[in-house]
Amino acid sequence: MKILGIETSCDETSAAIVEDGSRVLSNVIASQVEAHARYGGIVPEVASRQHVLAIVPMAQRAMADARVAWPEIGAIAVTCGPGLAGALLVGVNAAKAMALGRGVPLVGVNHLEAHIYANWLGRDGALGEPPPLPLVCLIAAGGHTDIVLMRGHGDYAVLGRTRDDAAGEAFDKVARILGLGYPGGPPLQRIAEEATAPFALPRAWMKGTHDFSFSGLKTAVLHLAQAQGVYPLPEDAAARQAMRPTIANIAAGFQEAVVDVLVEKTLAAAQEHAARTVMIAGGVAANGPLRKRVTERSSVPVRIPPHVLCTDNAAMIAACGYFSLQRGVRSGMDLDVTPNMALGTR
Repeated sequence: MKILGIETSCDETSAAIVEDGSRVLSNVIASQVEAHARYGGIVPEVASRQHVLAIVPMAQRAMADARVAWPEIGAIAVTCGPGLAGALLVGVNAAKAMALGRGVPLVGVNHLEAHIYANWLGRDGALGEPPPLPLVCLIAAGGHTDIVLMRGHGDYAVLGRTRDDAAGEAFDKVARILGLGYPGGPPLQRIAEEATAPFALPRAWMKGTHDFSFSGLKTAVLHLAQAQGVYPLPEDAAARQAMRPTIANIAAGFQEAVVDVLVEKTLAAAQEHAARTVMIAGGVAANGPLRKRVTERSSVPVRIPPHVLCTDNAAMIAACGYFSLQRGVRSGMDLDVTPNMALGTR
């Protein structure tokens, strides 16, 4: 069964064709990074307008790349939440029009659930192998940081979540403090590799829970950057270059603190619930030290999607939609968006 997936929850317009929930036939993404970089973050109205321009070309390109025609499409899966309301509306309304016009089933997909299903997708056109259950998945992204127990398809329990900033949000804010640009994760990781003496920064362990808190760490970075004279950054290029070693050491200390907490809490949850697999997903799952640390420390097999499937993409939406359809889930033409949708709902 071939499913057309559509993703417009934030600032990526993506369409994909996935077969049987695990074989990626195409996955195309129109990025809006340049449109938002000048603002240092995502502007919802700008994102919505860009989605309107890109959604039809992306769907057409996904079908062309997969070499499939409309009669071969068995269903359309689309993100209906969580995310930016205006951005979600573009994707949902486009998906409704396509489903109605072609007479195929429509299924609304929870974006967080779809991140988990990125780990079901095969690579290089291969069919992915299903992971052993139960599993514990860390979903770490710009707007969410959750530890989820998955006992079966559609059977989830949220074991822990952030009480303030998400991990990805913290990366972006710290990168802004250090003058590294937007999005913050990749440049922060790159400059952290230059560190020679990373600063020691606090960890909020939230003892007795699997929850996270990163706002205190972010504030500690701000105070440290001010004390070290790197915030605010000077306009003079030579002065900024002279501060680069200090910035690298701050970035490395911040990254280490985030990775330390994410890994320790995820593995503790996996042990507590006798998980047979540990997975990480979401944009922060692209972070190299996080991928390395969780793989080295876990006593059970670890699954991590390739980098392109960590960030928002339609292949994971199509995969999640396939398994939802197998459980009999269908959406009507009254499907609406839910910007604050919780895991396990649609």
